[in-house]
Amino acid sequence: MDLPSLLARGRTAHVFALDDARVLRRYDGDEDATAEADVMAYLFTHGYPVPKVESASGPDIVMERIDGPTMLELLLDGRLEPAAAGVTLGELHTRLHAIPPGPGCPPAERMLHLDLHPGNVMVGSRGPMVIDWCNARNGLPDLDIAVSALILAEVIAGGHLPEAGAHEMLVRLLATAGGRPEDQLDEAVRMRAADPHLEPGEIALHDRAALIVRAALL
Repeated sequence: MDLPSLLARGRTAHVFALDDARVLRRYDGDEDATAEADVMAYLFTHGYPVPKVESASGPDIVMERIDGPTMLELLLDGRLEPAAAGVTLGELHTRLHAIPPGPGCPPAERMLHLDLHPGNVMVGSRGPMVIDWCNARNGLPDLDIAVSALILAEVIAGGHLPEAGAHEMLVRLLATAGGRPEDQLDEAVRMRAADPHLEPGEIALHDRAALIVRAALL
């Protein structure tokens, strides 16, 4: 098919505008997007803020187009306070982990996003919407929170946002989400280190980032 205009480019996929209401998200490699689409559809039926999926086949998902910027873009241009962003991220975790697990899922486990950070939250007319569910799987909610906290701490360690604001965002995320993410922090570090899409410089920040998270939990 002829591809329409490019809207966004990520580490593993491109997003194209089909029309004013729909986008095509296409993986760059051989990944099958149908499992990810199934996760999104399940969450959508339970009222979680994800784009509505129209169809999925092979590396492609056709889904609802969100009419707004990412939370990261709002933070960078000063339209969103870091503290408010942290609260929103924590609330998104709480809502996600309150959704009943699917068939065969152990009682203590829930659906996890495992990459929930400001770049994967779009803010449109219907409020925050969570995108990019390629890492989603069942697991312990504390692991999901720990991964998000570690990603924010990597931002602090790498100096990518003003430290005071990024630290406040991290603290508010942890306070709002609750749980015991410290119990899963070592596993979060292992997961991030095994991510083939991260650069060596990003992986080098993990140990320092883990210390930042532990300090924020005190």
